[in-house]
This record gives sequence, structure tokens and C-alpha cells, in this order.
Amino acid sequence: MAKKRVLNTNKNIAFSCQYLVVWCPKYRRKVLSGEVKKRLIEIILCVSEELGAKVKELQVMPDHVHLLIDCDPSFGVYKIIKRIKGHSSRLLRYAFPHLKSRLPTLWTNSMCVLSTGGANIEVIRQYIQNQKDV
Repeated sequence: MAKKRVLNTNKNIAFSCQYLVVWCPKYRRKVLSGEVKKRLIEIILCVSEELGAKVKELQVMPDHVHLLIDCDPSFGVYKIIKRIKGHSSRLLRYAFPHLKSRLPTLWTNSMCVLSTGGANIEVIRQYIQNQKDV
């Protein structure tokens, strides 16, 4: 039996908007490991919470990030990811100066955003978790 999808609400709408988002560092450099990876995860969770988005699954690979996020459509997934990328770039480049010397900016301007539609969220979570083995 399929699980029922729970709706989130804000003042005006009830929604369930889940997206799989993938983005990478400039030049696809493998800089997202060790302490950088740990701090990036903290920043993503913090910014998401501040914006009212719920991180359902997160996998940081050395050269890219997979994020399954549930967000308010009135704010939008693009604005949330842009804010995450902006804050994380600034904070990580300040905390880890070696990132400044290797990259003119931390992130590329691009990202891949896929809506999950009616897909089983557990299948998408499993896909993200399995990325560390690829």
C-alpha cells in the first residue's frame, strides 16, 4: 500500500512540492570533502530551515551535491538553492582559504532541478544515498 503524501501549509496554500536538485563546484573540482563537506552540510540544513524548506535527503560528493528538498511554491526552489549556494560559497571560502586559490567562485551558475511529481520519495532517497557508491 502506498504511503499518503502529507501536505505542508503556509498562510494561504496547502502544498507538497518536492524537488531533486543537483549542482557542482566550478570546473567540477573535487573540493567537497572532509571538513568542507561537513561545513557545507551544516550550511545547507541551516539555510533550508531558515527559509522553511525541508531537506528530505542530502548527499555531498567530492564534485557535486544531490539534494531532495520540499519547499513552499510561493518562495520557489530556485530562490532557495540560489540562497544556499550564495551563503555556502561565502562562508566556505572564508573558512577554507584554499578554495579561493583554486576557484574564482565556488559554484557554477547552473543546476539541475527535477520535480518529483508522483514518484515514490523512498525510491528517490535510495537513489541519492546510492550516489556515494558510484
